[in-house]
Amino acid sequence: MADRHNRDIDRPRAPLPEPLPVATVDSHVHMEIITDTAPDSQEVADVITEAKSVNVDRIVQVGYSAEQSKWCVAAAEKWNTSVLATVALHPNEAPIVVDLEADWAVIAKLAEHPRVRAIGETGLDYFRTPPELRARQRESFKWHIELAKKTNKALVIHDRDSHDDVLSVLLEVGAPEKTIFHCFSGDIAMAKTCIKHGYILSFAGTLTFKNAPELREAVKLAPIDQLLVETDSPFLAPMPHRGAGNTPAQIATIVRAMATERDSDLGELAFALSNNAERIFGSFAS
Repeated sequence: MADRHNRDIDRPRAPLPEPLPVATVDSHVHMEIITDTAPDSQEVADVITEAKSVNVDRIVQVGYSAEQSKWCVAAAEKWNTSVLATVALHPNEAPIVVDLEADWAVIAKLAEHPRVRAIGETGLDYFRTPPELRARQRESFKWHIELAKKTNKALVIHDRDSHDDVLSVLLEVGAPEKTIFHCFSGDIAMAKTCIKHGYILSFAGTLTFKNAPELREAVKLAPIDQLLVETDSPFLAPMPHRGAGNTPAQIATIVRAMATERDSDLGELAFALSNNAERIFGSFAS
């Protein structure tokens, strides 16, 4: 994933949006890529402060490798009322690590930390992983599902060009009680299937892209208690700043887009999304 990350660090950041009327949560962030610094750095502090200035006052820092998951835990320890952590091997990492079981052991140990509230991002990615590596990717996905169930923590799923197989694996091994489709990218039929099974749909800046009409239909379908919002910073900055560097502050733009599509009151939607995040990940203050 490093080549992709390096392309995003130096992009000019999207300008700050207007603040939300009610505080809410960015449920999926990669602050270490935004800042390229240590978890206790001033640069990370600035990202958190900037988000708070537009009423995005809590952040879920998401793991994708053994080493980077340690960064996530350290950030959650340092910024202990604003940040929670998740830990995992990304589906593109799992097939290529030197010792998969050793990395699993690191993730399992980190998962015991009280500020780690989910296992992810895990899942399947057929865009970047060739067919000959997908069996190992699938094995890792199943391992993460079992860890989420064992630890009674949420599961954060990365699903790219693999919708049917992700759903099949969840049905095969049994999904955790709290299962989140990060940056939901499916069509209407998939959204209906996820809703039926009680999965959480998390929408990112892609919701605002001109080529994503099905996402706008999907966000209308999801029951309010099965919704989250995220930036996936520094990726996927929402329109009208697509291609810029993304930060948690852009949640304000995405929530406005969600409110428009759902014909919802902006403050009521932000409040509901905040409550959903606290229900799924637990209190940020404890």
